[in-house]
Amino acid sequence: MNLHAQQPIRVPGAEDGSSLPILEAESVERTYRMGRVAVQVLKGASISVRPGEWVAILGSSGSGKSTLLHLLGGLDRPDAGAVRFRGSSVSQFSSGALDRFRNEHVGFVFQFYHLLPELNVLENTMLPATVGVGRLEWSARKQEIRERARALLDRFGLSHRVRHRPAELSGGERQRVAIARALMRRPEVLLADEPTGNLDAKTGGSILDMIAEQHRNGLSVVMVTHDQWIASRADRVVHLVDGRVADRGDDHAPHPA
Repeated sequence: MNLHAQQPIRVPGAEDGSSLPILEAESVERTYRMGRVAVQVLKGASISVRPGEWVAILGSSGSGKSTLLHLLGGLDRPDAGAVRFRGSSVSQFSSGALDRFRNEHVGFVFQFYHLLPELNVLENTMLPATVGVGRLEWSARKQEIRERARALLDRFGLSHRVRHRPAELSGGERQRVAIARALMRRPEVLLADEPTGNLDAKTGGSILDMIAEQHRNGLSVVMVTHDQWIASRADRVVHLVDGRVADRGDDHAPHPA
């Protein structure tokens, strides 16, 4: 069997056609309770991402950018408004459909890596492809899954680290593992939350170069950051201020080569 040749589980109601945004949020609101206090983080934010586009969400700490990213990736649900993937309402997915959406269509990269400390580099990378796989299916596909993970790690210069655990890696190496894991299922969208926030400038630049390479290969990217220079690597920048998108970033500015 070949992972690339497998037919993905289709999102219920998803429409085909590149004219549709691949991912969008429309007037989303989200409020959290902190004891007796209600804190409204998002106040009607809207954003639309075209297939193959790299969009940076730029905002200061507390502006709601991470919350917006979590809603786009189905990690949380909005209190009001809608999130759509290829025209299908993510907000209305069942729990099972939401799990499949996150596992098959979206890759996540976070500032703090979120690697499992008890697993080695190869096992962490393979993890998305093992979710929901039964014993018989695993027996039939384990070699194929391992080869896919090893190919990704080799591409990112980590072939000598496959048996190491996260605690034995540098910050840049951990983030490269996290990106490899995010790409394991060949997602259509990569959601990156401050992916260079824990790294020095040189290492952070190499991580952005890796994301840019995947983007050139057709991957849609949504990245949140508070850094204007990092945001400038994207095709388009939208500004999030106090829970609202201050501009939609419709004009495309060229980013540095």
